[in-house]
Amino acid sequence: MTIHLQDLDGERSLTWDAGGLVADAAVVAAGHEPNGYFWEGLVRFAWPDIAERLDFNSEAGMFCAVGSSRDLARLKTAVGSIVTSPEAVRDIIARAANTGFEFDD
Repeated sequence: MTIHLQDLDGERSLTWDAGGLVADAAVVAAGHEPNGYFWEGLVRFAWPDIAERLDFNSEAGMFCAVGSSRDLARLKTAVGSIVTSPEAVRDIIARAANTGFEFDD
């Protein structure tokens, strides 16, 4: 899995392909679809301070966030270890469930 931080035509984005990730089995076991919309929800829940400053353009097969270089770099650092850790994803999903957060997947 590769997280892409790119600058195209003055627009900065952070993307990764959804599906085929190490943490997908944990997402499915929790009753969710490991698509771009799920990962967007996870970001919105786990890092609301960063998410509130980003625009999202996720799709079923891809996560996409658009924003400043600083915010996207912070997000890349934060999610880099999460998307490869089923345990971390399970923990975030459980914390989200305890607060009533609903993923839009």
